[in-house]
Amino acid sequence: MGFWWFLFVCNLLIPATMILAGYWMWKHCPPNINPIVGYRTKRSMKNIDTWKFAHDYAGRLWWKAGWVLMIPTVLVQLPFMRSSTNKVGILSLVIVFVQLLIMLLTIIPVENALKKKFNDDGTVR
Repeated sequence: MGFWWFLFVCNLLIPATMILAGYWMWKHCPPNINPIVGYRTKRSMKNIDTWKFAHDYAGRLWWKAGWVLMIPTVLVQLPFMRSSTNKVGILSLVIVFVQLLIMLLTIIPVENALKKKFNDDGTVR
């Protein structure tokens, strides 16, 4: 049972991180374009306008996606509370891979929004 609780908390880390990081990116965009912190893609780092837009868009998306991921993460794990450690471990791996896939797939709508709003040189359309 202790293993289940440990993995339950661990499986909530990705949605919680998406909620917190999303809120932070959305409300507190890094003031300068940098290669270390923030939403860093070639398109988002063109200029300060693309940088701020990408953080606002990605932050809102991560915040929403984090809350949406939190609910099924909890609901999927509850029926396995008394299962064997092998079942709980495999379930946790599946949950984490799905969460990571969703987190990475958020890049697509952000890049599409950047492409739609800005030209290739970073100027507003």
